[in-house]
Amino acid sequence: MAHSPNTPLQPLTALKSGPLKGRLKVPGDKSISHRALMFGALATGTTRITGLLEAGDVINTAKAVTALGAKAEKKGPVWEVKGRGTGGLMQPEAGIDFGNSGTGTRLMMGVIAGHGITVHMSGDASLSRRPMSRVLKPLRLMGLETAEDRETLPLTVRGTASLVPIDYVLPVPSAQVKSAILIAGLMAKGQTTVVEKEATRDHTERMLRYFGAQVRTVEKDGTTRITVTGDAELEGRDVVVPGDPSSAAFLIAAAVLVPGSDVTVEGVLVNETRIGFYKTLQEMGADVVLSNPREEGGEPIADIRARASKLKGVNVPADRAPSMIDEYPMLAALAGFAGGDTRMEGLAELKVKESDRLAATAAGLAANGVSATVDGDTLIVHGTGKVKGGGTVATHLDHRIAMAFLTMGLASEEPVSVDDTAMIATSFPEFRGLMERLGAVYRAG
Repeated sequence: MAHSPNTPLQPLTALKSGPLKGRLKVPGDKSISHRALMFGALATGTTRITGLLEAGDVINTAKAVTALGAKAEKKGPVWEVKGRGTGGLMQPEAGIDFGNSGTGTRLMMGVIAGHGITVHMSGDASLSRRPMSRVLKPLRLMGLETAEDRETLPLTVRGTASLVPIDYVLPVPSAQVKSAILIAGLMAKGQTTVVEKEATRDHTERMLRYFGAQVRTVEKDGTTRITVTGDAELEGRDVVVPGDPSSAAFLIAAAVLVPGSDVTVEGVLVNETRIGFYKTLQEMGADVVLSNPREEGGEPIADIRARASKLKGVNVPADRAPSMIDEYPMLAALAGFAGGDTRMEGLAELKVKESDRLAATAAGLAANGVSATVDGDTLIVHGTGKVKGGGTVATHLDHRIAMAFLTMGLASEEPVSVDDTAMIATSFPEFRGLMERLGAVYRAG
């Protein structure tokens, strides 16, 4: 994947580190940050957000809602969004650039769908390769139109003030597609229903209820039916964004891998649809404990403590994939240190992330002496209890590939390098600083 000629590469090397120690917090959850901004824009009154993730992807969503007339700005530690009500957003003066954010783009298509406006949506090179067809298909059934005959950005989309409600069975488990449909359903006449065969993240349903929407969830015949009532009126709310479990995963993994480590990450989101990684670590024998459970803004949170542990290989079933889809690169890197094979099934979704994460992960493992097999949508890592390291990983502009291998290198025999770290700022700009606070050692270049 070509790197943008305007941004110089920022390579980094992880060195074998001594024990990692400390208590800290990670930045706010990315999924909840995006939604808080968008639902604040669609609400009446002011929404105040504490703990918003100030990373590139989320800042682009803040710029997007501002461009649509719902001003989002930081006042001290709190972000305020001046809502315009459902259906009340305005025609932007120019196109909107979503950078690297698939979540921001896909959910915003649902927002735009219910407004009689035309918006030119664009993104960076990585985002412009990611498929939009799965979200465009149901939104077109509701009334969204696109000016171009393609399924990738850049796209010019036209919404309508007279959306049609639909009943839609998700062909693949995707919280982004579900969310886009439900958001559009807020502005349709009647009831819009999404049917899931496999559970996905439920942040949208939880937060819509918190903002005052009528959302009903019914389990039936092995499926979940989520119904939102249209012509909804949302009211501005105070939102506290919990710590991002996908960001915490790197710190917890580092503590498990580096001998003598003991790390606690406070106030992490522990929604059942997001903690597959932590369950898997416990199955592998990791000393990972969730404590002090509590609730903030309709979401469960807890403190997560991890201590250095000896790991064993496990089978990770396909039905766990939706609850840990972003953590597979980190799990694969961890699995190299486990005794025996770790088999991860149902990874088709990894092929359409910021990069082909399945291929990029396997290549990164191979570069550092870890044997792995890709069999269709299954990744099998042949763990030997230790990792040689010494390789350079091609990140393909993918922040999670970069962070996973920069974590692996802290415990490998030889240093592990990644070709670029600039894109880490899209989700976790504090990654290196927090790791070094715990005792991790990195070298530029």
